Amino acid sequence: MTALSVMAQENVKTEKKETVKSHLVQHFKLYGFVRNYFAYDSRESLSGTGDLYNYQPRDVNWNQTPEQAAASGVERQDLNAQSTFRFLSLTTRLGLNIVGYKWRNTEFGGKIEADFYAGLSTKGSGVHSVSGTAQFRLRQAYMTMAWDSLRMGDKAYARVDLLLGQAWHPMAADLSDVIALNSGAPFGPFSRTPQVKMDARLGNYFTLTGALIWQMQYCSIGPDGQSAEYIGYSKTPEAYLGVNVHANGFLARAGADVLSICPRHTGTVLAADGKTQVAVRVNDRLTTASPFIYLQYKKGEFSIKAKSVFMEAGEHMNMNGGYGVKKVNADGSWEYTPTRTSSSWLSIVYGGKVGAQEDKHPQKLQGILFGGYVRNFGTKDPLATKQDGSLVGFYYPRASNMNQMYRLSPTLLYTVGKFQLGCEYEITSVQYGDIAQGGINPANGLCDKGLHWVTNHRVQLMTKYNF
Repeated sequence: MTALSVMAQENVKTEKKETVKSHLVQHFKLYGFVRNYFAYDSRESLSGTGDLYNYQPRDVNWNQTPEQAAASGVERQDLNAQSTFRFLSLTTRLGLNIVGYKWRNTEFGGKIEADFYAGLSTKGSGVHSVSGTAQFRLRQAYMTMAWDSLRMGDKAYARVDLLLGQAWHPMAADLSDVIALNSGAPFGPFSRTPQVKMDARLGNYFTLTGALIWQMQYCSIGPDGQSAEYIGYSKTPEAYLGVNVHANGFLARAGADVLSICPRHTGTVLAADGKTQVAVRVNDRLTTASPFIYLQYKKGEFSIKAKSVFMEAGEHMNMNGGYGVKKVNADGSWEYTPTRTSSSWLSIVYGGKVGAQEDKHPQKLQGILFGGYVRNFGTKDPLATKQDGSLVGFYYPRASNMNQMYRLSPTLLYTVGKFQLGCEYEITSVQYGDIAQGGINPANGLCDKGLHWVTNHRVQLMTKYNF
């Protein structure tokens, strides 16, 4: 083999390597971050993901009544008034964007995103019993198809984007700017779901969004706990329809979500002897409708966001809500009524560059203020009761005696290049009803006696390195 032929082969190999490298750079964008949280809570709270995902403080849990304390001589204590501390890097993330593929007039793309989540095992019977090694979980995985420059008229054009796979629920896509893992939940929807979604941008200012949605990680509740089987037996996808208006830094969204589930697919009827219960197939169904509005304005170093949702049920979006049985029919089926909850939040961000900006690591200091409010209006219809006065069924994943709650959260976020350091103070206060003074009122689904406020103070520090 001559020297010229050897050189030619080497050149071909080099060209192939450069072609492959160029293809990967153009079409595959790897991203992610390493993130750590250091969090202190002043009392026990309802939370998840290693207690980093904070919902609300737990209700009081007195060790004895005032009369018992007077008789025993032992101090009366709230057993949930316990402070805790933790630091974890569970939410370290890895993602891949696939872009730049096109066939004729169709653009193709995709995303795969995952992070670490929770522990593999539990020990003991305590509230904070997570231990073991974190597992790697799927967050998002979808493909996209897009058609651009579709003529609408003489000068107007449209663009249509189609998404298939698991992505943010359309009502949860606009999150607040807090550094907390909960992203403002349960004051706003938080859910990633399997879906087929279409965005049709009509001209320069309007976009229509429609989606058919299923359930996987974030599920409805029912007689067997939270599960995707209720939507499975309903054979009906969750449906969303919304409109977006965008112009000059302003964005407004309005839409509604409709969900129809079957909480039970079997029931019982009384046999002719008047004693024996016989299992039968039933077609129980609960249908809910939840509208929302979202507003956003950005200019320079300032941005303001606000969202308000009137939610029926809503537990499948990590919000406060549920439903109960309102009627028991002779054929073994049940009829249901959802809770109705108003949830709103507002977040304001201001800040920009600080210090010398000539180097490769620009600096930025931002101040963030978040405020949220939730009001529980109870069930849409009265709840059915048994002969002993207890409820036939009331399904609520967290504290069903919550009447209202608010959260205030100021944050400082300092960015140096790809490194971020954040400090956040979060005060969450909940008005609970006293379960011991009558429990849930069948007339409205509220626990509205013995009202009292419970507050948790959370201070957390976050470190994050983006890549």
